[in-house]
Amino acid sequence: MKLGFVLCLALVWVELQHVSCQQVKRRKDVVGNQIRPGGKRAKGRISKLKEKETGGRGQSLLTQVLDKGRFLRLGGTTTLPPGKNIELRCKGTNIGWSYPSYLNTYNDSRLSVKQSDKYSQLILTSPSAADTGDYSCWAILCDGSDCHKDPDQSSSSYIYFTDKDNLFVPSAIHFEIVYLRPDKPAVVPCRVTSPVAKVSLHKEVPPAEIPANSTLVTYDPTRGFVLQSPSPEHQGVFYCKAVTKGTPQISTKFQLLYVEVPSGPPFVNVEASQEYVRGGSTINITCTVLGEPDVDVSFSWSYPGQGQRPVDIQGSKRLVNRGVGRTTLISQSVITVEDMETIDFGKYMCRAKNLNGETFVATNIVSG
Repeated sequence: MKLGFVLCLALVWVELQHVSCQQVKRRKDVVGNQIRPGGKRAKGRISKLKEKETGGRGQSLLTQVLDKGRFLRLGGTTTLPPGKNIELRCKGTNIGWSYPSYLNTYNDSRLSVKQSDKYSQLILTSPSAADTGDYSCWAILCDGSDCHKDPDQSSSSYIYFTDKDNLFVPSAIHFEIVYLRPDKPAVVPCRVTSPVAKVSLHKEVPPAEIPANSTLVTYDPTRGFVLQSPSPEHQGVFYCKAVTKGTPQISTKFQLLYVEVPSGPPFVNVEASQEYVRGGSTINITCTVLGEPDVDVSFSWSYPGQGQRPVDIQGSKRLVNRGVGRTTLISQSVITVEDMETIDFGKYMCRAKNLNGETFVATNIVSG
């Protein structure tokens, strides 16, 4: 009886060991040999973690450094309080940056950009409402001395430095001119420091609010009010009004002027004070350009006694109304030659240049 009982226990123990070994073997097969149809191994957890750490495709290169070594990836817009220093980083060994242009114009010492081995760092100390704008970074690809921006490796964030006392982004210009052209939209640049501010556009005389809609007039807090099809009726003095929770605030004023002259190379005219000149006389030759009010024109001269005879060259600019609701900029350059000598007679050529091209005109001064 005892012998049979012992033999029974032995058989049970052997069977249990066999089952246990089979379960262990199956677990090892599952963990070590995950096989998909076609003989391809499934991606393990390690590869997914590595993908997450490297950022993956399409994610922002631009991050903000927070306290205690923490990082925040920035989206299309970011709202920050003024006064607190900010540090932005962009991954890469050769990085370019863009930021509000006035920080470059005035060589603002609050801004610094440094490139390290693995990232570029932008630091802005004591930011204010005026620093509201677009901050962007991108990878620079170089082939020898030829470098260009990599469009596939770029990030940007429009940063609002929200200040309840400055709902509008401050400007050094207290009365700004906006030129209206029939061939393209015009922008009244009353940008705000808070994306939730409610903004309206107003005409001063006669007093009226210009309603914003989705077709003729639209509002973008990063740009201002956009007039899609400007016309002479839009001329006048305008301002913007913004409100959040407190008292409404008023922007700077904007003078909207309708432009008559179309875009293109300068339209130039040259005229001498007299056609025939005697020796010892004084002559003035005027080069005149009618152009767009906000397009700069530069002048240069070539003349017979150049480099040998003294001349005086003066420039001037003025806005002129030409017809009802039309404004043109008249730019002039005047060359004066005193006590004319034989070497001073001949062809005087004026060269006028703007962003759209250049024009040459000349007049011949003869002795008589």
